[in-house]
Amino acid sequence: MTSLILDEAREKMQRAVGHTRADFGSIRTGRAAPALVEKIPVEYYGSEVPLQQLAGFSVPEARMLVITPYDKASIGAIEKSVRQSDLGLNPSNDGNAIRLSFPPLTTERRKEFVKVVKGMAEDGRIAIRNARRSGRQELEALERDGDLSEDDLVRAQKELDKLTQAAEADIDAALGTKEQELLED
Repeated sequence: MTSLILDEAREKMQRAVGHTRADFGSIRTGRAAPALVEKIPVEYYGSEVPLQQLAGFSVPEARMLVITPYDKASIGAIEKSVRQSDLGLNPSNDGNAIRLSFPPLTTERRKEFVKVVKGMAEDGRIAIRNARRSGRQELEALERDGDLSEDDLVRAQKELDKLTQAAEADIDAALGTKEQELLED
């Protein structure tokens, strides 16, 4: 039973690490990438829809991203959502597609992105700690019910702490890489 709880906690922690790394991919490093805009919510026929469900993306040049909507009627809503996002981009609309030109990052903007990335990393750590907390609660419930001895509880909690430290180390390593990537010219 303890191995099931530990496996479930490990899986939740790995999902948190994967999600955090995916979030890091949405922060630009001076190059155009669809990951930067594909999660932007767009108001489409009364509901919020991620941009990736409404349009295709292409990168014809290193600093240019072209968004081609599947439904031409949604082009205005897409343009508005991109303009309102915190990316600081000014979309140009030609009636068929939206072009996003990415200016070179200033040092000040790079530092702002580092702060954003650190916030994302902290969110990932919080998710990992929540997985640890729920695992601990399940283990303690087993011990209260008499299904787990006190020694086994201590061993399982130590194993859970090791999993937590490993997952946090993964996030810290990804954060260091992304920070370095953002700060290099």
